[in-house]
Amino acid sequence: MASVNLMAGAARRRAGGGCAVLGLALAGLLLTPAAGAEVTVATARGPVAVETDPARPVALDIAAIDTLDALGVDLAGVPAQLYLDHLAHLGGRAEPVGTLFEPDYEALAALAPELIIAGGRSAGEVDGLARLAPTIDMTIWGDDLVAQSFARLRDYGRIFGREDAAAELAARLEGAIAAARAAASGRGNALILLVNGPKISAYGPGSRFGWVHTALGIPPAVEGLDTANHGQAVSFEFVHVADPDWLIVIDRSAAIGERGAGVSPTLGNAVIAETAAWRSGRIIELDAAGAYIAAGGVRAMTGMFDTIAAGFLAHR
Repeated sequence: MASVNLMAGAARRRAGGGCAVLGLALAGLLLTPAAGAEVTVATARGPVAVETDPARPVALDIAAIDTLDALGVDLAGVPAQLYLDHLAHLGGRAEPVGTLFEPDYEALAALAPELIIAGGRSAGEVDGLARLAPTIDMTIWGDDLVAQSFARLRDYGRIFGREDAAAELAARLEGAIAAARAAASGRGNALILLVNGPKISAYGPGSRFGWVHTALGIPPAVEGLDTANHGQAVSFEFVHVADPDWLIVIDRSAAIGERGAGVSPTLGNAVIAETAAWRSGRIIELDAAGAYIAAGGVRAMTGMFDTIAAGFLAHR
């Protein structure tokens, strides 16, 4: 597929060419592109040519912000709500430019960014944002989310000249995945549940949380679950019949900043209490915002794999 050149209308232009790419993570390291180059990166809309080292970059996707901040990239604009505690420091350094769903176009125009990184919840605004500045859709989604996470890390490193930092972060993530895979190997199946107040939804392969099964080889407790965005609404009796060996749980209320009593009031009932997972305490609760808002961000993913490994190792 031909690359889409987003450089027309940019505030500054630089001459130069890309460099040879050797791949990141599983495929090796990258050569640093020359100053003023364009690099072609993978996006949710296909390959796109992006100018390196853009001034005043803005990001409107929490997974992207998580990775860019880990790389040491200075962002000029971010959403007003950042969800992840370790991103709170950006509130005092970057301009608030609206929300994930509703960018503040006036604030963005005032910043005059040379690159806007959208994705996920802000993906629907890409065409409008592209009228202000070169914009790329870096949405990460689905069973191959981990592979996409590595690809985004690689490409952000290339765009911002942070290849060495990207390689270090990739190695750390690879180590966390390997440790979680080893800890989960041969330990039985799992059911992924999203708890939303008194309601629960189940997720399996092919869903937004299917990467847990794909990356770690954990068998699903139930085959054929609905792969829709919001999963498959299920009852406590459904979980009881499934009788999973492990429950991997995400608290949606906590993810969106609502402070409640957690998942125990919903799951801690007499029906689910009879499952093998509950009786044995084999409950792994993922970082809510990391899983629900920032999945694909390199620090969010590394932390969740660390949590999964620790959960399995705690119940040998």
